[in-house]
Amino acid sequence: MKNVMPIIALLIVTLLPWVLPAASYGAEKMPDTFVHLEEVIPDAVLDIRYFSKHNFLGVRVDGYLAPTCILTREAAQALAKVQKDLAPFSMTIKIYDCYRPQQAVDHFVRWARDIRDTKTKKEFYPTVDKKNLFRDGYVADQSSHSRGSTVDLTIVPLPAPIQPVYNEAAPLAECYLPAGVRYADNSLDMGTGFDCFHELSHPDNKNIGPQQRGHRLLLKALMEKHGFKNYDKEWWHFTLLNEPYPDTYFNFPVK
Repeated sequence: MKNVMPIIALLIVTLLPWVLPAASYGAEKMPDTFVHLEEVIPDAVLDIRYFSKHNFLGVRVDGYLAPTCILTREAAQALAKVQKDLAPFSMTIKIYDCYRPQQAVDHFVRWARDIRDTKTKKEFYPTVDKKNLFRDGYVADQSSHSRGSTVDLTIVPLPAPIQPVYNEAAPLAECYLPAGVRYADNSLDMGTGFDCFHELSHPDNKNIGPQQRGHRLLLKALMEKHGFKNYDKEWWHFTLLNEPYPDTYFNFPVK
C-alpha cells in the first residue's frame, strides 16, 4: 500500500486540470481583447465605486488602481449602442463597475466573513444579517464581472447634475429610502441606491413608484435590445448574453 500512495498522488497532480470545473483563471495582464470604455464612449459618466470608499466595504477594493472602466471589446461596443439610443434624449450612461479582478472578489469574500465589520451596514445592507450575505446571494466566490462582459450602470440626464462629493464622516442613510433622503446620486431615480442589498433593488419589484419603475424599464429595455441580460436581484447589473469568456475569470488589475 505504501508503494501505491506515491503513484496515486502523481496521478492526482497529473489529472487535476482535467477534473476541475470548466471555469478557469485568466492572465494577470489585460488581454488586447479588452478595452477601456472611455476610448469607446468618451461621454460616458464614470463613478467607479470600488476605487473609492463609497461602497459596502467602506474602503478602496483590492485590484482597483484607477477609476476606469474595462470591458471586453464586444461588451463595450454593445454598450456604445445603448449610449447612441440615449443621446437624442439628452441622456447618457453612468458606470459604477465593469470588469472586476478576482482579487477584488476575494476582498469581498474576506470582508463578508468578518461579521464584526459592519460600518457600512446602515447604508448598504440595513435589513440583512451580515452572516447571511453568502446564503442570500449578495456575495460569492466568483463574479460574472471577472469575465469582463458584465457592467453595473444607470442613466444620467444631460447636462449631468452635480454629483455630491462623498463624505465618509457624514451620517449614513438607508439605501432603500426615497431619493432626497438616501445618498444623493445625479442619475435618474431608480428607486434605490447602487449596491443596495434589499428586495427593492430587484428589477421587477412593484413596491416602488411608477416613475422609478419607468426608469428601470427604460434601462432594461435598452440593455436587452443590445444583447444584455439583467440580473434578477439588481436593477443595475447586466451581462452580455454572448460574452466571449463565459468560463474564464481574469485577475489583472483595473488601471
